[in-house]
Amino acid sequence: MASITFKNVVKRYDNKVTVVPDLNLEIQDKEFIVLVGPSGCGKSTTLRMIAGLEEVTEGDLFIGDRRVNDVAPKDRDIAMVFQSYALYPHMTVYKNMAFALELRKEFKEEIDRKVHEAARILELEPYLNRKPKALSGGQRQRVALGRAMVRNPAVFLLDEPLSNLDAKLRTEMRSQISALHKRLQTTFVYVTHDQTEAMTMGDRIVVMKDGIIQQMDTPQNLYNYPCNMFVAGFIGSPQMNFVTVRVETEGDGYVLVFGDSRIPVKKPELKPYVGKEVVMGIRPEDIHAEEAYLAVSEKANIQAHVDLAEMMGSEIYLYLTYNEQKIVARVPSRTGIKADDTARLAVDTEKLHIFNPDTQEIICH
Repeated sequence: MASITFKNVVKRYDNKVTVVPDLNLEIQDKEFIVLVGPSGCGKSTTLRMIAGLEEVTEGDLFIGDRRVNDVAPKDRDIAMVFQSYALYPHMTVYKNMAFALELRKEFKEEIDRKVHEAARILELEPYLNRKPKALSGGQRQRVALGRAMVRNPAVFLLDEPLSNLDAKLRTEMRSQISALHKRLQTTFVYVTHDQTEAMTMGDRIVVMKDGIIQQMDTPQNLYNYPCNMFVAGFIGSPQMNFVTVRVETEGDGYVLVFGDSRIPVKKPELKPYVGKEVVMGIRPEDIHAEEAYLAVSEKANIQAHVDLAEMMGSEIYLYLTYNEQKIVARVPSRTGIKADDTARLAVDTEKLHIFNPDTQEIICH
């Protein structure tokens, strides 16, 4: 059993700088958890505490049922894969993968079996006699994964392992690491600042800011039901639009007023905010330019100036100005909208997120 539990864990440096103020987190056995957030949010520190590379200042850290605060890294039954590969340059791929097993004084036949099995899974068999300098970045990262695999650890820790790779290799390695997790049935804890990696790989995602967990949920729930503006803006690409609007009543519902637009919504949670300003969140892909949407959502139409149109193949990213507020829309390229056009767009009122401007917490979805 390789669950990981943080109970009121604090990480403080030199009794002055608190990086993680109070962490409570439970990672289940065999789960693929992704820690995500901007630089300096405490995600790598959290991973390094699991590894034993950073000491826990206060609180308790458990791997399985064992409290590991004072357990040496080598005795924690974990394996770590770093961003920089950290391979021994003078050793062959085979030797790099076998080294930890040789230190354990395992039988030569057993070492050979484990190395070749890992090499077969990771498609490294043709490279076993090469040195790291003769490998590509993706191959080196696979060697680092293989070196961790042969030890058969209870927990895999991966610290931004793909950030040194180009875009095509990153996509390829993402699927390989996900497949590896399914094959090994082991607990994976993965750190990244790339929300695309987080969304495509994790069973659950932990979004962190300033050492504090903002939200922990499945990728789909984080995307559809963010708990605050930070999570809403961090998950999704391009990021969610945030527009300041005023709440007014209209008939038996409410309208969100900004510029000449009066977007109708039926959200009873807005009653306490009538006459006040709130923040409306709308994702770029929920702003439409097709005629069918414009006709259905006539009351939720806006006309905005196109500052920039980025062609992305099947889509165009439109960077717009409306009522002195900046908005991004993702529309099909067949719409043919260009820079300096005045675009008529429809906001999908079913996909709005309304936030409290003071607390930045969600009011309603």
